[in-house]
Amino acid sequence: MEETNEMQSAANEALPNPENVAAEQTETATTTPETNETSETPESQANATETENPQTEAAESEPEPDYSAYTREELVEAMKVLMNEEVQKIKNRVAAVRTRFNELNREVQNTAFEKFIADGGNKDDYQPEADAVAEEMHQLHDQYRAARQKYQEEQEQLKQRNLEAKQALIEEMRQLIDSEEEQVRTAMDKFNGIQERWKAIGEVPREQMNDLWQNYHFQIEQFFNKLKINRELRALDQKRNLEEKIKLCESAEELIMEPSVTKAFKGLQELRARWKEIGSVPAEQNEDIWQRFCNAANQIDERRKEYYDQRKEEMDNNLLAKQALIDKATELTEKRPETTKEWNDTTTALDELLKVWKTIGPVPREVNEEIWTKFKGMIDKHYSEKKEYFGSIRDEQEANYQKKVDLCLKAEAIAKREDWKHATEEMLQLQQEWKSIGTTSRKVSEKVWQRFRKACDEFFAKKSEFFAERRESESGNLAAKEAILAELKAHQFGENREENLAAIKDFQRRWTEVGFVPMADKERLQKEFRGEIDRIFEQLKISAREAEETAYRERIRNAGAGVRRFVSNERQELQERIEKLRSDLALWENNLGFLASSKQADLLKQEFEKKMQGARQQIALMQAKLRILNEAEKTEEEGDKEAGIEQQQ
Repeated sequence: MEETNEMQSAANEALPNPENVAAEQTETATTTPETNETSETPESQANATETENPQTEAAESEPEPDYSAYTREELVEAMKVLMNEEVQKIKNRVAAVRTRFNELNREVQNTAFEKFIADGGNKDDYQPEADAVAEEMHQLHDQYRAARQKYQEEQEQLKQRNLEAKQALIEEMRQLIDSEEEQVRTAMDKFNGIQERWKAIGEVPREQMNDLWQNYHFQIEQFFNKLKINRELRALDQKRNLEEKIKLCESAEELIMEPSVTKAFKGLQELRARWKEIGSVPAEQNEDIWQRFCNAANQIDERRKEYYDQRKEEMDNNLLAKQALIDKATELTEKRPETTKEWNDTTTALDELLKVWKTIGPVPREVNEEIWTKFKGMIDKHYSEKKEYFGSIRDEQEANYQKKVDLCLKAEAIAKREDWKHATEEMLQLQQEWKSIGTTSRKVSEKVWQRFRKACDEFFAKKSEFFAERRESESGNLAAKEAILAELKAHQFGENREENLAAIKDFQRRWTEVGFVPMADKERLQKEFRGEIDRIFEQLKISAREAEETAYRERIRNAGAGVRRFVSNERQELQERIEKLRSDLALWENNLGFLASSKQADLLKQEFEKKMQGARQQIALMQAKLRILNEAEKTEEEGDKEAGIEQQQ
């Protein structure tokens, strides 16, 4: 009876405390080495908890590259490199690459959209152009998502298989407990085999973990309760546990020499997890073995702490360096450049700062986005203002180019004219305007100048050629007009007014048809010819108005079958000219009222009076022509009526 009680006591000591089991699940329990050698200090428990969190472990095991200064093409290449690593180890870096790429991609899309709108496009018609870089990144990210989805599905399938395997072990444990024929040693061997296989099985679905763990330890309690294992058997088990924990201590001590801090820390976390799976050791050795393990763990933890302290110091130094670049960029962009050279010099300096920025390592994560946004913002602002500046220059040069093209068109039109005086004045005016216009783009400047110069040279060459020929023909024209004048003076006019008017008209036509005469004789000949014509009109009692009316009637008679159309067109033209002359008369009369009494004003009044008298004479003549048109139209209508009556008869 006493031996049975001792076995029961030993069995109870070997059983896990249900409270400790629950504590191991939540990673919050703390026991003393005397009661449970799997207990750890609060610091080591915190480390264990941090490691068992998959996200924390992934974050610590992944490097932290700074993608803030990468271009889109560089991010695509970085993504290709990441795809060669294990998919479960690149989650954070893929997310960082994707986030940075999306920021740059939005900038590219916004720039394309703004250019489309600036070029006059309608925002509703905007269709983004194909982007090979964005498409390649999209394909790479799809490959990553597919790979990660496959990995997660495989992990879930593996966890499910592990769950089924552990449930099978629990069932096997239950059958072992229910068996009545097993010997103590045989049962213990099977029990140890179940424990070894249990430890070898990996993770199970998180939602099943607690129930599975409690069920497993419940079966362990039932097993020890049934077998009432004795102290010797427990001592053997503790000895085996001691040997396993010694191996874990040796492994931890080897990790102290591991060059990679990350690998050493990750390996330590795995050893801690395995330590918790191993049962108790002899009480007299519990404290020593635990201290040995803690000593190795503390050295690894201290190395890790030193590593991250050193890394923080490097990041702080990097932050100071990047802040210095921000100060330099601020200094460069404070004053807005005023010339093209200043803009280009500032751009070169900022590009050099950006190159230096890319050579500096990462900064603390909490300020990384802030300082990059500030630095990149100044560079973007500079390029935006530079684009605006050069855009305004291009607009001005384009406007100047259009002005010069217009002058070319005008010069080319003048080059075809032969009204040499006015054309020359206009051409010289165009040359003055050309000088007042600013610069154009270098690639079109020479071309448009050569075009304008060609038109000018063509005009003046043509003018020179014309006047050279004109001087040769002027002598002959002088003799011809002298002959016409002599013939006019010798002509004998009869009594028939119509014949006399026709003869005078013929002399005037022939006179007009003769070309230019030397400038020295032009005024004399014209005055003599005009005087002879006036003398003949006076002699024949024919007024100039009468002569023109007679000529006008002759024009109507010559219209023939088209007399109606001639009358209609002439009437409209005469009415418009009469209205124009009346408007001019009203304006001149109004202007006369504002002229003060002075010698200069009197001369101006005389000029206005002369213009007004001429306008009144023109109006009277055109009114007479309207009456002639009405008479002709009436005559035509009467002729139509007579023709209609004859046709009816």
